[in-house]
Amino acid sequence: MNDVLHVRGARIPLWAIQVEVSRNSGPGGQNVNKVNSRVTLRLNLRTAPGLSDSARARLLAKLGPKLTTAGELLVHGAEHRDQSQNKSAAFERLRAMLDQALTPEKRRFATKPTRGSVERKIKARKQRSEIKRERRWRPEAE
Repeated sequence: MNDVLHVRGARIPLWAIQVEVSRNSGPGGQNVNKVNSRVTLRLNLRTAPGLSDSARARLLAKLGPKLTTAGELLVHGAEHRDQSQNKSAAFERLRAMLDQALTPEKRRFATKPTRGSVERKIKARKQRSEIKRERRWRPEAE
């Protein structure tokens, strides 16, 4: 693994990412009880080097609900029995989250509805109106 995490122009050094290991939960018998296979990555987005100010602002805005009060992004890897596999999975998940947050949103351009779609909408409204008009109560003629 390199000593830098590359994501959309951002170069985050690996020493800025804190790696913690703990015991995993769930089934696994003796392996779960004895081996620290769960991996947690901590990346403080407020102080992480290698991020431009615009990238930092975008990450804080997009990932805000997932951050701790200290501004740390936590990513867990616990789906495998092996610590190294969980570490790789956690780094891949971190890379994907950062990539998705740093991807600029496509700008939407307002368009006018086509004449056909407007006509279909009006026709559907008239049909619905006719159905409801037929349901109305009318006094019976004697």
